[in-house]
Amino acid sequence: MHRFTIRALPALALCLAAAVVPARAAEPVFHNPLVQQRADPQVSLQPDGWYYYTATVPEYDRIEIRRARSLDDLGAAPAKTVWRKHATGVMGAHIWAPEMHRIDGKWYIYFTAGSAEHPWEIRLYALENASADPFAGEWIERGQIKTGWESFSLDATTFENRGQRYLAWTQTAPDGSKGTNIYLAKMDTPLSIKGPAVLLSKPEYAWEKVKFAVDEGPAVLVSHGRVFLTFSASATDANYCLGMTSAPADADLLDPKSWTKLPEPVFRSSEKNGQWGPGHNAFTTTPDGKTDVLVYHARNYREIPGDSLHDPNRHTRAQVIRWRPDGMPDFGEPVADSPR
Repeated sequence: MHRFTIRALPALALCLAAAVVPARAAEPVFHNPLVQQRADPQVSLQPDGWYYYTATVPEYDRIEIRRARSLDDLGAAPAKTVWRKHATGVMGAHIWAPEMHRIDGKWYIYFTAGSAEHPWEIRLYALENASADPFAGEWIERGQIKTGWESFSLDATTFENRGQRYLAWTQTAPDGSKGTNIYLAKMDTPLSIKGPAVLLSKPEYAWEKVKFAVDEGPAVLVSHGRVFLTFSASATDANYCLGMTSAPADADLLDPKSWTKLPEPVFRSSEKNGQWGPGHNAFTTTPDGKTDVLVYHARNYREIPGDSLHDPNRHTRAQVIRWRPDGMPDFGEPVADSPR
C-alpha cells in the first residue's frame, strides 16, 4: 500500500495541476474565403460589436459597405451601396480601395478614383457621413484629399498614435520618377494633412519590382510598442506580396530614420496552400480584442488569362497573427481555402 501511494503521487499531482491551470483558448480558424470577389479589404471592429467592412468591387464602379458580428459572417451580410461613380469628370472611373473610418463622431470613407475621360488620372477622395449609423444618414462628397503635389495617388489609410492622427498613402514621386511609393503625413482634420509628406518606402528590392516597381496599399498596426506598416509590392498577380517597415511607437514617425524596412517579404504566395498574390491587407482583432487578425485578398489559382487587373477573383481572407518573442509579428503563410 505504501509503495503504491508513493508511485501514484506524481500522477495525482499532474492531474490536480491540469485541473487548476486554465486551458489555452483555441486559436480562431476562419472559413476562407470570407467574401468572394472582393479585393483590397478593410475591416474594423467598432465598440458596438460590429465588424464594418468595405472593399473594391470587381466592376470598379461603386462603394459598398457591410457589417457582421463575426468575420465569418461578412460574406453572407447584405451589402449596401453608398456611392456610385460619376458619369463624367473626376471620380468617374477606377473606384478602388475604399476604407471606412470613424473619426470624431463621424464616418469617413477614403477611396481612389480616376476621371471618366482619363481613367488613369488617379487621385484620393473622401466621403463623410455624420450619422452614428453608417447605413443611415447621407454620404456627402468631400472632394480630393490634397497631398502636396499632383500625381498618380491611391490607397489612403489613416491611424492614430500617441494622440496624433496620420495619413499614409501611395503616390508617384514629385520628381515624376517611375514607381509608386508610400508616404506619411500628419492630419489636421479628417480631410486634410498638415506639413510636408515624408517618404517611408519605395521599391528597392527585386521582390518590389516584378513587372512593375510598386509599393502600395499601406496598412498600420500599432502594437508591442511599435508602429508596423505593411504594404503590397509588385504586380497584382502571383508576384504580389506584403513588405513591412516599422518604427518605435514613441519615435518621431515623420523622421524616415525612425523606420526600419525588412529586406524580405513578410507574406507571399503559397504553392502548398494554393494561395497566390496575397496582399492589400487590413488589421483587426477577435471580438475580445485579444488576438490580432490579418485580413487580405488572394486568388486560389496562379495563372491569369489576360490583364490581372481585370480578373475578378481576388477574394477576402483572414488569419491569426502570431507574435515572436522579439515583439515582431509573424504572419506565416496564406492558409488554404476552408469553405463552410
